[in-house]
Amino acid sequence: MMLRVDDLKVKIDHVTIIEDISLNIRPGETLALLGPNGAGKSTLIKAMAGVLSADQGEVHFNNGTDDDFMSAPRNQIAYLPQEGMARTGLTVLESVLLGRHDKLGLRVNDADLIAAHKALEQFGVAELADRRLDSLSGGQRQLSGLGQVLFREPKIMLLDEPTSALDLYRQMLVLDNLRALAKEKNMAVVCVLHDLSLAARFAERVLFMKDGRLIADDSCHSGMNADMLSEIYNIEAEILIGREGHLHVAPIRPIDTHGSGGYGHE
Repeated sequence: MMLRVDDLKVKIDHVTIIEDISLNIRPGETLALLGPNGAGKSTLIKAMAGVLSADQGEVHFNNGTDDDFMSAPRNQIAYLPQEGMARTGLTVLESVLLGRHDKLGLRVNDADLIAAHKALEQFGVAELADRRLDSLSGGQRQLSGLGQVLFREPKIMLLDEPTSALDLYRQMLVLDNLRALAKEKNMAVVCVLHDLSLAARFAERVLFMKDGRLIADDSCHSGMNADMLSEIYNIEAEILIGREGHLHVAPIRPIDTHGSGGYGHE
């Protein structure tokens, strides 16, 4: 066990956004955090990363080899927000190097420069190293942000919609890459995702949220089922198995829960 979340509750402006959330994350795991808009996914990710303070509960961390937990150290957890890297006048390489600002001195050595370039290569954007962030597309900034996160050499990656600005080809490459890196580096990766078929391709575990609560925590093949999607998303869907064994979610129709086409009354 690497990260333990105990009975987490977060309020924003006196409104409870998430509550009673408990889960464990183990080394080398890939997890997809799923749910409808407003379910509390981003808030949970931020609370786990220490970006938001919890009103109740705790987040604990250990090195994956013993039972001694401590408050989660920020240098072991890398967080990438929904908006990715900000538009700034920094170059991509400079922004990646900032991922280790707590370790780097006034001068950057050759080893750090090589590692930064390798992190960008991992996501196919090494040729952007000298480009300014404010000159890039949203997808390019997203890929550069993933490079910065990897350069930090974290034990846990917490990624909020890391492929939202990417085309389908790059979405598949990034998620396949993250899954391989999790195994190679014994690093846990948690991704907030909306594409259920891509989530099934990427994740070993799926965490379903709704109305600020964790509704299900299960293996992908067990948890990704038609009844769960009906409960969480109010849709009727078929779950298909592709030739490589990946699950594919085929939405059929929304379930009318309001008696007026699903939009409610004026």
